[in-house]
Amino acid sequence: MAKKSFNEKLNTAGDLPKIEDISDQPKAVEHYGGTKMLIAEPMAYNNVMAKIPKGNLTTTVDIRTYLAKKAKADFTCPLTAGIFTNIAANASEERAQNQIPFWRTLRTKGELNEKYPGGIAAQKQLLQSEGHKIIQKGKRYFVENYESKLISLEKLLS
Repeated sequence: MAKKSFNEKLNTAGDLPKIEDISDQPKAVEHYGGTKMLIAEPMAYNNVMAKIPKGNLTTTVDIRTYLAKKAKADFTCPLTAGIFTNIAANASEERAQNQIPFWRTLRTKGELNEKYPGGIAAQKQLLQSEGHKIIQKGKRYFVENYESKLISLEKLLS
């Protein structure tokens, strides 16, 4: 069987979105502050990432929070969020048209994502070309003062 392309993965939702009840996992309930966990479909991440305007940024955490609130869930699965943002970024790179500005979606605390197409170097170059300053902390890279460039997803997408 041939390996699926990123665009095939992006457009395969299966039984998603769905809300899982995790009340039988007390540590997770305590950590995330609720029992209703949304597992959103990959396209939900793509659609939010596609809307981030030049000069602005968002984080995977902000997207997760937005999607959970929209679905009336307590939180969104962090594991699938990371996987699905990477699928969205790589699917965009596969397409000749309708590409999304995936580089404007950062990891926690403004960190660049090494799994995006071209790795850190490509994301760094794209962000710098839009006026963002990149700083290195150890082996990791961050957008300096990224908080000041975060856009309200609720306002943007309402």
